[in-house]
Order: sequence, then structure tokens, then C-alpha cells
Amino acid sequence: QVQLVESGGGLVQAGDSLRLSCAASGRTFSSYAMGWFRQAPGKEREFVAAINWSGGNTYYADSVKGRFTISRDNAKKTVYLQMNSLKPEDTAVYYCAAAYSDYVIRGADEYDYWGQGTQVTVSS
Repeated sequence: QVQLVESGGGLVQAGDSLRLSCAASGRTFSSYAMGWFRQAPGKEREFVAAINWSGGNTYYADSVKGRFTISRDNAKKTVYLQMNSLKPEDTAVYYCAAAYSDYVIRGADEYDYWGQGTQVTVSS
């Protein structure tokens, strides 16, 4: 079992930065690929970024490529999402997820565990 708790969301202005954190419980965090997803009001959940177990491979949605960076610290059992140059369209609830896999995972259906989400609001 893995429990995930996101933090770091908030209200910021366009162009600002935020860093989201996702703290995991359990002893096998390094066995899990991790991902970030988001869901805006009235829209479907969408993939944002993913990272493999070691942090050596990452993948980003085109909408955030070059602005967001996913990273992980296996010793701290935490995955991060550094978000720079935020735009109003980045406004959403952001969720982290864990998948028992060696690879980068992009599909939401392949993730086994989900956090409760953290709200990010970007004003124009």
C-alpha cells in the first residue's frame, strides 16, 4: 500500500512559480513510477508529467513542456513538480499518482494509487 499526500498548491499570478510536493508512505517508494495529473472544473483529468523509479526518465505533456519539471527524492519518498511561468490555463486540482513499474507511465488507468489533490489557481 502507498498513501500519497500532495502539498504546495495555492493562488498565484500569471508568470509566478510554485513547487508541488507529494509525500509517500510505505517502504518501497523507489519501486514506483510517479506521475502528476490535473483536473480543471468541467474538464477531464489530464496527464501533466511522469518520472520513472530512478528519476532518470521523465515525460511531459506538450502544454507544460519547458515550464514544468518533475523530480523525485527516493530517500525522502517525495516527488516534486516545479511549475514556472504559470498561466491561467494551468488552474486545476493537481494529483500525484504511483504505479508499480520500472517505466515512465503516462496513462492514468495504469496508476495504482492517487493522492487527494492540491488546488492551483493562477490569476491573470
